[in-house]
Amino acid sequence: MTEEVWMGTWRPHRPRGPIMALYSSPGPKYLIPPTTGFMKHTPTKLRAPAYSFRGAPMLLAENCSPGPRYNVNPKILRTGKDLGPAYSILGRYQTKTMLTPGPGDYFPEKSIKYVFDSAPSHSISARTKAFRVDSTPGPAAYMLPMVMGPNTVGKASQPSFSIKGRSKLGGFSDDLHKTPGPAAYRQTDVRVTKFKAPQYTMAARVEPPGDKTLKPGPGAHSPEKVTLTKPCAPAVTFGIKHSDYMTPLLVDVE
Repeated sequence: MTEEVWMGTWRPHRPRGPIMALYSSPGPKYLIPPTTGFMKHTPTKLRAPAYSFRGAPMLLAENCSPGPRYNVNPKILRTGKDLGPAYSILGRYQTKTMLTPGPGDYFPEKSIKYVFDSAPSHSISARTKAFRVDSTPGPAAYMLPMVMGPNTVGKASQPSFSIKGRSKLGGFSDDLHKTPGPAAYRQTDVRVTKFKAPQYTMAARVEPPGDKTLKPGPGAHSPEKVTLTKPCAPAVTFGIKHSDYMTPLLVDVE
């Protein structure tokens, strides 16, 4: 029997806690809600009423009455003060005095023109500030009434007649029956009931369809400049006017 060789301090032993790989089911992963208590109660069961126990409330003070804290006046009853008439010494009230005119404020000598009849008197004074804004009409703003025609004022006027146009209502030409006359009917065209003659119209010239581009004419070509089928185009030069066999004139210059 051979001995097994182990490396390190590890040796086979029983697991100290549950290993999830050893279980085929989820195991304790899902927790069933409890059927007791108030928090997290199972929804499949009825929950009974729960009551809580609470301690006795703490007293703020042994005696909650105000006691002799308030000083109640013995002269004040439920119907008011139980006192006799009392007086106090106060300062003098300030009253407003009205200034009335005295005998020296009147001028009876200036009241003659107001009491007795007097002639009108006029005074020359300076122009007032409200002169420019005075909007009263002047003499030229009034017009005298007319003395001729039917619109005179305070005078009798003769009967006046006016020439007016002929009225269409109540005249000899007024159509009381409202019937149409001979001119109200339109003449019937003869061609409606009889044979119609041929008619001709003059229309514009009709152009046949085709190419409307501009084509070159005979003058647009230059055959003398063609060098595609010839070695070169014909060229003309100006030669000399004298003969090549004539002796030139030599003049000796000393």
